[in-house]
Amino acid sequence: MQYSSERRRRVKNEQKSNEGVFRCILHGSFQKYFTEIQRIRQLFVDAGIDVLAPDCSPIVDVKDGFTILSNDGDDDPRMIELRYLHNLKRLGDRGFSYFVNPGGYIGKSASYELGIAQISNSPCFFLESLADHPAYVHGNAVWKPELLAEYVAERHALPEPCIRRNEKTMHKVWQDLMVPWSVVAVGGIIEYVSRKPRKEKEILLVKTHKWGGRYSVIGEKVKRNERLDEAFVSGIYEESGLRADIGPHICTFDQIKQSGYYRAGVQHIFVDKVAYVRSKRVSLNEEAEEYIWITPQTALNELLLEPNARYTLELYTNTLV
Repeated sequence: MQYSSERRRRVKNEQKSNEGVFRCILHGSFQKYFTEIQRIRQLFVDAGIDVLAPDCSPIVDVKDGFTILSNDGDDDPRMIELRYLHNLKRLGDRGFSYFVNPGGYIGKSASYELGIAQISNSPCFFLESLADHPAYVHGNAVWKPELLAEYVAERHALPEPCIRRNEKTMHKVWQDLMVPWSVVAVGGIIEYVSRKPRKEKEILLVKTHKWGGRYSVIGEKVKRNERLDEAFVSGIYEESGLRADIGPHICTFDQIKQSGYYRAGVQHIFVDKVAYVRSKRVSLNEEAEEYIWITPQTALNELLLEPNARYTLELYTNTLV
């Protein structure tokens, strides 16, 4: 295998600055708890958490009970609130909302923000249990900010929901209110055809801990406003260093239930295609540990394959090879 130390360093830095960063929005009464909100903001920032809102600008005005910061400008408070809520779209897979509610008090604006955050599937955590609001909150949602920051820093993950035995029905009803969350990913068979006559075509498979040590295909999540082929070409280059041309469609399928490395309740839509490469000089990034060039039938007969990859490879060998 060939590795580029410079490329690995660049990709690692990009991952740290993007996907590896936990993001947060702080909610609470600015009139009552602004000093505490800013203290928690700095605590999270020092722990490596990117706090999207609020910023560190001071309070300059209060209009009809609505607190305005210097960076908010002179806009309508409703527009300020909507811009604040728009940060929920930027949280990503590692984002969460944290409610600063001493004594359990959440207030009108934060109550509105809680409803939008919950229905948007943003994980919500609280300084204290809710005392003035009938919202359902699972059993592992109350965390002191210092402990939450320590948990995220040490485990590189957010605390998982804890559903109380007597609240299972309530939790299910609450989940049914959530806006459907789907993740679209594109991947498939990367094919190399040798220029030598009678040389059988080979495909590229990779192995990672994410798949439990099994081999699978290279894939990429599709970003908003990104085309499938663009995402696949980009994913192949980022994970292997190879330039690719996209070929025919193999299959499309979805998966919702937990399968070992997908999040339960999230609909994953997979679109698998064929990609053609002119080189076998692979340079893996941090996502994979090993790779192999192998003939399709040998892979099916001899390799331990992740189930979705086996399904795609079987279709490929039956219809396209």
